[in-house]
Amino acid sequence: MKAIMFQGTGSDVGKSLLVAGLARAFANRGLRVRPFKPQNMSNNAAVTADGGEIGRAQALQARAARVAPSVHMNPVLLKPQSEVGAQVVVQGRVIGNAPARGYYAMKAQLMERVLESFNLLGAQADLVLVEGAGSASEVNLRSGDIANMGFAEAAGVPVVLIGDIERGGVIASLVGTRHVLSADDAARIVGFIVNKFRGDPALFADGMVDLAARTGWQALGLVPFFDGARRLPDEDTQSLKHDAANGSGARPLVVVLAYPRLSNFDDFDPLRLETGVDVVFLRLGEPIPGSAALVILPGSKATMADLAALRATGWDVDLAAHVRRGGRVLGVCGGYQMLGRSIADPDGIEGAPGDVAGLGLLDVETVLTGNKTLTEAAGVSCGTGLAVSGYEMHVGRTTGVGLERPMICLHGGGLDGAVSADGRVAGCYLHGLFSSDAYRADVLRGLGAQASSLNYEHDVDATLDALAAHIETYIDCDRILALAR
Repeated sequence: MKAIMFQGTGSDVGKSLLVAGLARAFANRGLRVRPFKPQNMSNNAAVTADGGEIGRAQALQARAARVAPSVHMNPVLLKPQSEVGAQVVVQGRVIGNAPARGYYAMKAQLMERVLESFNLLGAQADLVLVEGAGSASEVNLRSGDIANMGFAEAAGVPVVLIGDIERGGVIASLVGTRHVLSADDAARIVGFIVNKFRGDPALFADGMVDLAARTGWQALGLVPFFDGARRLPDEDTQSLKHDAANGSGARPLVVVLAYPRLSNFDDFDPLRLETGVDVVFLRLGEPIPGSAALVILPGSKATMADLAALRATGWDVDLAAHVRRGGRVLGVCGGYQMLGRSIADPDGIEGAPGDVAGLGLLDVETVLTGNKTLTEAAGVSCGTGLAVSGYEMHVGRTTGVGLERPMICLHGGGLDGAVSADGRVAGCYLHGLFSSDAYRADVLRGLGAQASSLNYEHDVDATLDALAAHIETYIDCDRILALAR
C-alpha cells in the first residue's frame, strides 16, 4: 500500500473535490483506491455499508473510487451542535458530545483509532488518498493534532499542499504556510497544487516557478476551475450558496430554510439541478417569500435549538401564512419533527433536557431517544406508488394519529412519515427522496413545474468521470503516484 496526503492552506480550497477526482482517475487506471480523512467536521453525513456514518465528502470519494463507503474512511467525525460543542462520532458510532476544549483533551486517545482505520483501509488498497482538514498552517493546534501534520507524522505519509487562487493571495498563503510550519513538518510536504484558476494558465506560469523556488516544493499542477463541481454534493454549508432572492418569477419557487444547524442539505441537490424551478436557501432574518410554492424544513443537528431559531426569526408566522394561502410544506428528518405538535428531549441528547411545542402542522409528537437509526432504506410514495430510496439517520421516535396517513411505504412493510388531511403538509425521516427521478418529476408537476430528463445518479457518475479527465489534464498524476509511499 502507498499513501499520500492532501492538505490545504485553508478551508474550502478544494481538497475534497481534488481527492474525489484523483480517486476516480487512479481507479480508472486499475488501482484499488481508498479515500481517508482522519478527522472531519460536518453535519452533512452519509450512511455506510457497514452500518455507521461518515462525512458526505468521503462517501462521494468512495463512489469515485468505485467502492462502498466504510466507517474507516472517516474514523472521527465531529457534528457541530452549538458554537462551542459537537457530537463526536468514532468509526461510525456516536460516543458522546464534547465542548471544543473537552474534545482537544480526547484527541491523543483518538489517534490510535485513526491509525487502526488507516491500516485497515491500507490492507485493501494499492493507494490511499488522505485528505486533511482546515488549514495546515494552524500551528496553534499542532499539539495532539490528528487531522493534518500530526497524522502525517504518525503514519509516515508525504503531503501535497493545495492553495486556492480564486480567493486571492495564493503565493502568500503557500509561502506563508512554508514559513510558519516547523522544519520537520515543512519537510513532509513534497509538492503543491494551485487550484480554481480562471483565465489563461500561461499568465501564472511564472507564479508556479516562483512558488517552487520560494518553497522548495515541486509544482504538481495549476488546476482551472471545474464548473461541474456544482453538480456534486457539497461537504458543508461553507460551500453552500444562500440566496434571499425570490427567484426569476417565471418558475415555481422552492424555499429551503437554512437554520443554524442545518444538516444533510445535499438532499436538495437534485432539485437545484432542475431548470423548471428556482431553489433558494434562506438565512435567518430573510422572510419566506409569499410567492413560494414549496417550503422545505431540512434536517437539523440540534432540532429544538433550530426550532427556537426558526421562531425567533419569524418563520413560524411566515409558514402559517404560507399554509393559509394553500402552499405546500415538506419536512425531512429534523424538519419533520418540527412540523409535529411537540418535541421532547428528556435525556438531553441534543442539548439541555426539556420539551417544546412544535409547529402543529402535522398531528404527531416526537421523543428524542438515545438509539440512533442509521440505515439505507427504500420504498414507494404511499400516495403515488412511485419508487423512492435513500437513508435514515436520526434520533427520535415519532408517534401520533397523523401516522395513519404515512408518506412513505417502505419495502418490508414499514411506514415512514405523515401527511396532513389536505395533503399539503408532509414529513418523513427518509433522506435522499429527490434523487429518485420519477418521484422528483411528480413533485415538480405538482408545483406546476416542468421536470427535466435528469437522471441524477447517472449525472453524478458522469461528472466524476469529467472531473477525473480534468485532473489528468492539469495535475501530474504520474508524479503524485511516484511521490506516494
